[in-house]
Amino acid sequence: MIEYIKGELTELTPALATVEAAGIGYGLNISLNTFSAIQGLRADGTGKKDVKLYVYEAIREDAHQLYGFVNKKEREMFLLLISVSGVGANTARMILSSLSVSELCNAISTNNERLIKGIKGIGLKTAQRIIVDLRDKIVALGIAEEIPVGGQVSAPVNCQVKDEAVSALTMLGFAPAPSQKVVVAIMQEQPNAPVEQVVKQALKMIK
Repeated sequence: MIEYIKGELTELTPALATVEAAGIGYGLNISLNTFSAIQGLRADGTGKKDVKLYVYEAIREDAHQLYGFVNKKEREMFLLLISVSGVGANTARMILSSLSVSELCNAISTNNERLIKGIKGIGLKTAQRIIVDLRDKIVALGIAEEIPVGGQVSAPVNCQVKDEAVSALTMLGFAPAPSQKVVVAIMQEQPNAPVEQVVKQALKMIK
């Protein structure tokens, strides 16, 4: 079992982080919250910038995937989510890309089905199961306490934001053409929005 990986952050997109440790590059699927927290640690040629990501290993017959989390609380919430019937690893990552851990805990504790159901791929029954199954568990594990997700991220060049946002949506399973259409529409209204904000809004708009 891999508890965490610590090393140089060599590549980063809103959906994937590559961390080099002991000469091996590990590709870890990440949420937008983790992306926002570690974006400033990307190697820039001025020296190594180490990052530490907690790991969940998803091992199946046809795939071996790693998921990375900026802290243990995000990983704990991820593990709770995938324990809910009908919620797989990619769906859990989608949820944690749409809401921060504190926002999700608040939605669960206040029975806010509407907010959870508004996440792409989450129906009413799944939202209800998440609330019923996890309400007591988030309190018992202390996850309900608010966690930091990093500071504000300065907006890159617009074309880079667009490309990274479309890439993230594609990796999350959406077709490139409609993803780009929605991303461009968002950026026309909010030209200075950071990529994670663009992707979060796109997740609510893509049909």
